[in-house]
Amino acid sequence: MTISKRQIVILSSILVLLAIPFIAMQFSSEVQWSLFDFVVAGGLLLAVGFSIDLTIRKVKTVHMKYVAITTIVILFLLIWAELAVGVFGTPWAGS
Repeated sequence: MTISKRQIVILSSILVLLAIPFIAMQFSSEVQWSLFDFVVAGGLLLAVGFSIDLTIRKVKTVHMKYVAITTIVILFLLIWAELAVGVFGTPWAGS
């Protein structure tokens, strides 16, 4: 199994995105992520990145690609918001 250029871009992008809160933690006490936070964020970003990659490769029509990618991004944002501040009040809500 070889890693494609697109997968390298996805993984690199995830590392860059996770580096932002890590660097912010070094300069501000307002950003306080635990190892668990980084693992969950990394897992969510991996799921989104590779779901979009799969959609781009497998879905035939451009219209359906846009619909699928938009759905993936909206679901990601809803899950992220719920984990961060508890928008819906589920048991795994943040703060």
